[in-house]
Amino acid sequence: MPEVQYDEAGTVTRPILRINQSKTGVRRRKPSSDIDLDAPELYFNRELSHLQFNIRVLEQALDESHPLFNRLVFLLIFSSNLDEFFEIRVAGLKRQLAFGRETSDADGMRPAEVLKEISRICHEQVDRQYHILNDILIPALEEHNVRFVRRNQWSHAQKAWVAKYFQDEIMPVISPIGLDPSHPFPRLVNKSLNFIVSLEGKDAFGREGGLAILPAPRSLPRLIRMPGDLTQGGDEFVFLSSMIHAHAELLFPGMKVKGCYQFRLTRNADLLVDPEEVSDLASALRGELLSRRYGDAVRLEVADNCPDELSHFLLHQFGLSEDELYRVNGPVNLNRLMTVMGQTERPDLEFPPFTPGLPKPLKREEGSIFNAIRQQDILLHHPFESFAPVEDMLREAARDPNVVAIKQTLYRTGADSEIVNALVEAARNNKEVTVVIELRARFDEADNLALASRLQEAGAIVIYGVVAYKTHAKMMHILRREHGKLKHYAHVGTGNYHAKTAKLYTDYGLLTAHPELCEDVHKVFQQLCGMGQVLQMNHLLHAPFTLHKQLVAMIEREAEHAAAGHKARIIIKCNSMTEPKLIRALYKASQAGVEIDMIIRGMCCLKPGLPGISETIRVHSIIGRFLEHTRVFYFHHNGRDEVYCASADFMERNMFRRVETCFPLLEPRLANRVRKDLETYLVDNCQRWCLQSDGSYRLQTPAEGEAEISVQETLLDAYAIKVG
Repeated sequence: MPEVQYDEAGTVTRPILRINQSKTGVRRRKPSSDIDLDAPELYFNRELSHLQFNIRVLEQALDESHPLFNRLVFLLIFSSNLDEFFEIRVAGLKRQLAFGRETSDADGMRPAEVLKEISRICHEQVDRQYHILNDILIPALEEHNVRFVRRNQWSHAQKAWVAKYFQDEIMPVISPIGLDPSHPFPRLVNKSLNFIVSLEGKDAFGREGGLAILPAPRSLPRLIRMPGDLTQGGDEFVFLSSMIHAHAELLFPGMKVKGCYQFRLTRNADLLVDPEEVSDLASALRGELLSRRYGDAVRLEVADNCPDELSHFLLHQFGLSEDELYRVNGPVNLNRLMTVMGQTERPDLEFPPFTPGLPKPLKREEGSIFNAIRQQDILLHHPFESFAPVEDMLREAARDPNVVAIKQTLYRTGADSEIVNALVEAARNNKEVTVVIELRARFDEADNLALASRLQEAGAIVIYGVVAYKTHAKMMHILRREHGKLKHYAHVGTGNYHAKTAKLYTDYGLLTAHPELCEDVHKVFQQLCGMGQVLQMNHLLHAPFTLHKQLVAMIEREAEHAAAGHKARIIIKCNSMTEPKLIRALYKASQAGVEIDMIIRGMCCLKPGLPGISETIRVHSIIGRFLEHTRVFYFHHNGRDEVYCASADFMERNMFRRVETCFPLLEPRLANRVRKDLETYLVDNCQRWCLQSDGSYRLQTPAEGEAEISVQETLLDAYAIKVG
């Protein structure tokens, strides 16, 4: 896949590209029947598209409109994203090759081809990442008195302090492992920091020096702040790796350390649970979590000064090839640098703070939150609007004597969750509390197992959903007795019940007492908790039953409007677009003349702008301060606008292997508000990247004399309260 283009300085080229300026009009067309919409050349490879998203994240580290600390954060997020990409996506491709089960997606590329291209792109981008860190960000931080002090820069006083820190804090907990017949190569934990040490001389037992491994304990910080009286002013830090390099010989008394080089191994971290062989999902996952730390090797990172013979020795130990070796000019575990923000007080180097706003109905209502919801549906747009009303609703329900029952889905909630606290309180207050916990939320499995135990101990009914289908839907249902009758309330959303991510991710949430919509939510809980046939819904679309079929039908309906000469318009906003049948439906709609804009943050396998196939399709990607996470589907429907919000992306897993919900905004004022939000995304000229038919992305910039428009800043101004 062609990549984003860069100039000699390593900066992305930013041509002004004014697409999406044509007015949405009527284009009556007859779709061509002789074009094979299954042809592989009509699709991008999903893994390579995923990498393109990570490159756009890395690009934010060069964007001088972001504060300096946040530019560093984007660079570190690139590292974290790449870790997961190797742990899951690359590991999956390697597994296909190992077991001879090669399959290809709609693009037709075989796993070996994809892995080769991944290696080429990743080597190039990792080199570029360290160039950005060493040559751009670190010098810029030094100008603001934030320094990472290298060994050759330590003063005499700093050397003495480091030596004492090493003696007191590092030596007691580090365990060097000499490699000899009685000490074979150790089993190293996934993504742990380690050092390979070359030794000369004899030890106390007369053994000749050779090689040793130093695993850095995870309890040790990777970045240590120096005392203020030892600095030149400002904030100065020293790397743990620098301390170990400087004092490695103390760990091998009487021997000479010829070389000490850091390395880091990435392993397969996917959990494989066979639904046909599992009788107790929680127990099965507990067993799998232990194995995650020691999965098959997929990548080796080493310091760029590590001799070839040692690098090849490590590759041999892990069964990796030269293509899977990454030589890096700096720390091998960059994402651990995230702690620098927590050890400094430099608000001038971060995005200005803000206070999320509250919708007017909640500002006016001073009594029960249920009174406000009963009067009208309330839409929350996080992080611009507060997540607190969701917590308040559940907290009030836990204490309200009129509340009879609470049902809740939990996917990712965080270890310290007010949502879980409220559910525990409700259970202890003798409410009927039922919680559907998805244990297999990737990398949150351990937290979810602990939450499940805590809820069960409080008396809640805990259900793990359906083994073969992840419960990804975001729902809350509350049953309250009012005037002698049971009244239903619900919350449905596009994001998780996680207060921290609600400040970082964009998501919609709907608080509603609409009888039919609440009934639909109740029915989904019935299907998850019990057994029976698919229940008929009033308004809700849900996977794996009706969502995919209805989305295809609504896309086809727009195509019919266009073919009849009517205005036809679709806007889709989600995280990923990979499902072939939905892509084919969009291609056909474009052939019929439907104007289609897609705001796809990450992977997109659809190719826009292909003559006769996708000429009317435009694909946008917003990368900015907040992680775009809303899933919204807009259909013009011949002037009868329909707006849906969903927990699902346009991916195979969301449509067929997960329990998902897609809810309409039934009140016109809310649907109109969300449609206007979508239109603002389409005119962003600061953080919007446009996908080209060759696979490259181009950043949109203001035309001469044109005002800058940032959708995220616009929404902040509209809904939040700026601080300072």
